[in-house]
Amino acid sequence: MAGRHRLLLENAQQLVLVCGRGEEYLRRDGAASLALLPGASVVVGLDGCIKAVGQADVIRNQFSGATFERIIDCSGKCVLPGLVDAHTHPVWAGDRVHEFAMKLAGASYMEIHQAGGGIHFTVEHTRKASEEELFNTFKHRLERMRGAGSTLVECKSGYGLNLETELKMLRVIERAKKSMDIGISSTYCGAHSVPKGKTATEATDDIINNHLPKLKELKLSGEVHVNNIDVFCEKGVFDLDSTRRILQAGKDIGLQINFHGDELHPMKSAELGAELGARAISHLEEVSDEGITAMARAKCAAVLLPTTAYMLRLKQPPARKMLEEGVIVALGSDFNPNAYCFSMPMVMHLACVNMKMSMNEALAAATINAAYALGKSDTHGSIETGKQGDLIIINSSRWEHLIYQFGGHEALIDYVIVKGKVVYQNERCGTMSSY
Repeated sequence: MAGRHRLLLENAQQLVLVCGRGEEYLRRDGAASLALLPGASVVVGLDGCIKAVGQADVIRNQFSGATFERIIDCSGKCVLPGLVDAHTHPVWAGDRVHEFAMKLAGASYMEIHQAGGGIHFTVEHTRKASEEELFNTFKHRLERMRGAGSTLVECKSGYGLNLETELKMLRVIERAKKSMDIGISSTYCGAHSVPKGKTATEATDDIINNHLPKLKELKLSGEVHVNNIDVFCEKGVFDLDSTRRILQAGKDIGLQINFHGDELHPMKSAELGAELGARAISHLEEVSDEGITAMARAKCAAVLLPTTAYMLRLKQPPARKMLEEGVIVALGSDFNPNAYCFSMPMVMHLACVNMKMSMNEALAAATINAAYALGKSDTHGSIETGKQGDLIIINSSRWEHLIYQFGGHEALIDYVIVKGKVVYQNERCGTMSSY
């Protein structure tokens, strides 16, 4: 096949497709066994989309007359889809390292929250920060996520709690969408906490009557395009009724429902999400059996966050029960001042060890299922013809090393590729063994 193309990744020891038949998501047995090709190559076109996937000799013959902007020899290495981080809070100011010491001394999340720490501490600092300051720290965080293999990241607002600061955060996210080589799904999370001086009902009314109409206006003008709506449905924060009102109002202006539920207390968030047609619900440490059944039936993704349960010493969400009952299980880093983790490989490792997921299930959860949770599994999350050319190359002959080596991604990942362009290359690329 003649013509010019952007990228050829040639002769990978393992090409981990994840999906091989255009699946929207993987669950049950599908998540337990992933599509994989040995001795394979992949071609990405000038439009940034995958043009061909197959055995190396077949691709070599098929593209014998073609030219490529770049060719990377992947002999002895593995190629995987770019990782998808389905839950992050990456735009904020103010350092909360002191709270880590408080947690280690036994303080609970809600005790810190009620003492003026937690979200409210970050809100105070984020309100004071300039848009430029927020963008510069956000850009640095995204670069670190990308260096750890993430090529699509869900990014929330939620440290403003007033219209002015929430819009400031969303403008920062929009700027990164337009200027950085990384995929972003943006989420309005103005109901992350009840602002000081307001009741939950007053905050709910403010969001529905003021915040959401402004988001609709900015979307129509093309200034800010938000993808998802989020609420922290929790005892002492937003109850089930307030959560329902906000989520429904967001859905009515075209936002996907993707919210925090059943984290610290059983709230019947899963049942509510299934009823409202939510795309995804995060946390779910306290989900009910009925909620799991409802989510499976509604094809509502569970975004599990191993870092949160680890950092807060919470009980783990019932990942195995969810998997066995047919819930679409995805993973996120929950990057925020409380859970400071950029690395989806570390998240997958924690999911395997603490949540008893297999490595295949964890990779499916951090690729195709995380993409599904963001409504993007038609373009992201697997290596298939027609999908966006987001890929990572690791310096190992077996892909499982990406999960097995806890904290080892900095030496393992040789290249991160977005739309067929190398956006990260390890300085020591090819000079080290994965062992």
